Amino acid sequence: MHFLDQAKIFVRSGAGGPGAVGFRREKYIEYGGPDGGDGGKGGDIVFEAVAGLNTLIDFRYTQHFRAPRGTGGAGSNRTGAGGDDLVIKVPVGTQILADDEERSLLFDLTKVGQRIVFLRGGDGGRGNASYKTSTNRAPRQHGTGWPYEEAWVWLRLKLLADAGLVGLPNAGKSTFINQVTNAQAKVGEYAFTTTRPQLGVVRHKGREFVVADIPGLIEGAAEGAGVGDRFLGHIERCRVLLHLVDANDPNVAESYRIVRDELEAYGGGLVDKPVVVALNKIDTLDDELIGALSAELEEATGAEVIPISGASGVGVDWVLDKLLEAIPTNESPVDDDGAEDEVQWSPV
Repeated sequence: MHFLDQAKIFVRSGAGGPGAVGFRREKYIEYGGPDGGDGGKGGDIVFEAVAGLNTLIDFRYTQHFRAPRGTGGAGSNRTGAGGDDLVIKVPVGTQILADDEERSLLFDLTKVGQRIVFLRGGDGGRGNASYKTSTNRAPRQHGTGWPYEEAWVWLRLKLLADAGLVGLPNAGKSTFINQVTNAQAKVGEYAFTTTRPQLGVVRHKGREFVVADIPGLIEGAAEGAGVGDRFLGHIERCRVLLHLVDANDPNVAESYRIVRDELEAYGGGLVDKPVVVALNKIDTLDDELIGALSAELEEATGAEVIPISGASGVGVDWVLDKLLEAIPTNESPVDDDGAEDEVQWSPV
């Protein structure tokens, strides 16, 4: 499935049905009078967060959503049927943004089953029976029904994960996530093998947590260099960052600084998150060089540096222990209320 993390869609609620103009005319009934019923209410536009999705690709092919309108009233004081609500199902972590220059945040769906009524359907019009008074016993006026509401909105997906992987291209992030999770991220001997975020579930010491891998950052990513910084939004919700530094880089301290500068330029509180620093690919070096590079990196970061090899698994358990320490045990990025049943998904 292709990955898409933002889409623009058009939504319209249903208009209310018109009220009816009718009069009671029955044989052997002495008194007649108005009996036109009210119109039905139009359908609402409802957004619902569902489990099992991590892309907005369906909204590339279906971009217009219109709820049905209410039906008109009828004689004998019969009210028209209301239009069904149109439920638009989106992945957990989807934000609904206004179509303005600032892309103002309207709603943020962060839990499975969370529902919001985005546009309310119009109320039905009044039938002529409701206009009857002591001085107007045969009214012929009726309500046409309240109009619909419509809007263009942006959907932006920010994946929910406990830990986020950051680093330069070819730092070994994909190899690491393949080592510790069931993900099957692409691995290659060239930069930017990862072109979209990857999610994986880590099971370590009786606990589970979600790891997100994003495409590598290079210097100038905040200005659009490489794949830019657009994917950094997917680690904004992470509780801890794992910063991988390639031990084969000419200057490991500079490699660390480049990524940190891009995180700071992006904002979103990324530089304020707890970070675990790991020196990756140590299987290609001797112990003396590993110690020297670790000391150099510790001096630059001011934090403990863990030497690891994502390919061979050396030091991986140590890193996972550090990540578990930073992740609360009583919280989960997605609260599914125990719901595990998967259902066939459609955007409507």
